Amino acid sequence: MIAGAEPGRPANIRRTVTPARVLAVRSDRHLELPDRLATEEPMEIRVVGPGEESQPVAVTMRTPGHDFELAVGFLRTEGIIHAFDDVATVRYCDMPEGEEQQFNIVTVDLRVPYLPTGPARNFGINSSCGVCGKATLDQVELECPIIGPGPHVPASLIASLPHRLRQAQRLFEQTGGLHAAAVFDVAGELGCLREDVGRHNAVDKVVGHAFLANQLPLGDAILQVSGRVSFEIVQKAAMAGIAVLTAVSAPSSLAVEAAARFGMTVAGFVRNGTFNVYSHPERIALER
Repeated sequence: MIAGAEPGRPANIRRTVTPARVLAVRSDRHLELPDRLATEEPMEIRVVGPGEESQPVAVTMRTPGHDFELAVGFLRTEGIIHAFDDVATVRYCDMPEGEEQQFNIVTVDLRVPYLPTGPARNFGINSSCGVCGKATLDQVELECPIIGPGPHVPASLIASLPHRLRQAQRLFEQTGGLHAAAVFDVAGELGCLREDVGRHNAVDKVVGHAFLANQLPLGDAILQVSGRVSFEIVQKAAMAGIAVLTAVSAPSSLAVEAAARFGMTVAGFVRNGTFNVYSHPERIALER
């Protein structure tokens, strides 16, 4: 167990949902109603190696909750940490006496030196982040582990995953404004689901959950995401060793190119019992 990996939830920690008042306009009237919005707030990720000063690595706009998973998931999917034993503790930043804890700075203490590699990268990102400063597909491919054979997945299971995902989306039901990512096994059992205003954050939280439980790589898991598949989502899945990635929407051209090179199966437009397979279809069991 990594120290600090399972923090309690202080009474003043940020809420995942924010109450609001809206003017609801209807065809025959308008009225003021209560509403709930998905909370979006910045979180800074810092890293400290042995004997080193704390260094800021990234700022991301996220939905509060599972912040420690988000921090270590981001560091893993960006190739900054590699193994369970690299991390000593995960904690919220200590505040000066008299200042209120805002729970928006997470520090990851490492057992190894923090050695940024590759070209300088700017990790100031938002909730619809793109490639996050990756210079080239070739560079990412060098950092990604080799993806194993992965599961052999029935087509009927893939077709059912969006419904299974939606059923488990607690916060989406309240706000209608969150992305989700979840890992399932070949029997369709849900392993971990996380929601966030950023689709990349949701994936990082799922990967961070597995990292903190020392369960990486997720070679036998299927990753289902609620939106489109960007290059970055494929990269993050590959860094977690995931061989099968499915989505309710479309992949981008670079996502498909990357998946083909990494050895990952990508299925998109998974809806209404149908889907398209864009790369490595050999893992899909086509039932007659």
